[in-house]
Amino acid sequence: MAISVFDLFSIGIGPSSSHTVGPMRAARMFVTRLKKDGVLAQTASVRAELFGSLGATGHGHGTPKAVLLGLEGHSPRTVDVETADDEVERIRKSGRLRLLGAEIGDGHEIAFDEPNQLILHRRRSLPYHANGMTLFAYDEAGTPLLEKTYYSVGGGFVVDEDAVGEDRIKLDDTVLKYPFRSGDEMLRLANETGLSISSLMLENEKAWRTEEEIREGLLEIWRVMQSCVSRGMSREGILPGGLRVKRRAASTARQLRTEGDPMMHRSEWTTIYAMAVNEENAAGGRVVTAPTNGAAGVLPAVLHYYMNFVPGADEDGVVRFLLAAGAIGMLFKENASISGAEVGCQGEVGSACSMAAGALAEVLGGTPEQVENAAEIGMEHNLGLTCDPVGGLVQIPCIERNGMAAVKAVTAAKMAMRGDGSHKVSLDKVIKTMKETGADMKIKYKETARGGLAVNVIEC
Repeated sequence: MAISVFDLFSIGIGPSSSHTVGPMRAARMFVTRLKKDGVLAQTASVRAELFGSLGATGHGHGTPKAVLLGLEGHSPRTVDVETADDEVERIRKSGRLRLLGAEIGDGHEIAFDEPNQLILHRRRSLPYHANGMTLFAYDEAGTPLLEKTYYSVGGGFVVDEDAVGEDRIKLDDTVLKYPFRSGDEMLRLANETGLSISSLMLENEKAWRTEEEIREGLLEIWRVMQSCVSRGMSREGILPGGLRVKRRAASTARQLRTEGDPMMHRSEWTTIYAMAVNEENAAGGRVVTAPTNGAAGVLPAVLHYYMNFVPGADEDGVVRFLLAAGAIGMLFKENASISGAEVGCQGEVGSACSMAAGALAEVLGGTPEQVENAAEIGMEHNLGLTCDPVGGLVQIPCIERNGMAAVKAVTAAKMAMRGDGSHKVSLDKVIKTMKETGADMKIKYKETARGGLAVNVIEC
């Protein structure tokens, strides 16, 4: 089984990788399957049912919007974030869906009654994963044409029911040059080959792409991250969703610019970079899933820290940073989870903090052992972090939490760089602990908006 860095870092739309990006992909997969099976033209109606966390917090995460756009054939990577809301409003006002319309002209138009055909089950779950959804298609007589269940397992990854029992990752039998599935294996290979963590990952990525394609793909991801930070630091106003959360990144950046040398305020700038991304994410903007949307601000913030505050920083370093972060993220994805609905926010912001910490240590010249140590520190001090979004929105505590995690990642990298890489707790043990902690965590703390801040803030 193989995971590419481009699986972990994908360009998408806010506010949630598991609740927006994944369901949009699943809905698009469903209508594409209708076309492939030759029954798209016979389809007279469709129905979507959302379960578990998708049903509990779907409205706050924009899941219905994502499903409608997916049924019309839109992809999270290419959908126009400026016109997406208008597209959804057209569907709702007209009561008409253009199945695959984004791909085949006007598509196949059918009637669609959203209140009765897009159902959110707030307290029902499917057996495999907390983020489950089932889609149905019928002909004019009401005869079923297709029924498919999909699971959005975090980070925008989608597994259909046929893969249940196989693994949470879509199987990929690509043969890698230096395969590793644990931190210990990663360090062993680095020591045997003399390669850095990023170089190991680069050699594995060559199984899918040329080195130039890898470099350009990663720099495109960096450009989207930069654009997202820039937009977030220039836009003001109130975020959508009803909580009336005010954007703060732009006004805080203005204040800092008047306070002298940015080097004196590195931690505050790092916080602002992260908050800018997550404010854009909350507004449904274009973000990079890294490794999820709820944690999308951490890696861009630490990369901006590297580029703005580390002497000699350059695009080669950006590529190495993202490769090293991908190597660490892969370990979390394979051995635990990056889904807040499965293990709480420790799997999202915690994983992102770990990835960013290890990646920064890599570009600061750290040894493989120091990189692994930085990643371990980043995760160890996020263990037990719950996912309790107020109102089911990716705003409170998510936006500030990304800023805090970005600063924590920088601190973790610096702590590791002061040592020789030896430490008592391995990255593998921390990942195992995170998985076990997530399994023990009460369901109300795992992206259901039925516990923690999600309850207490509203009661106040």
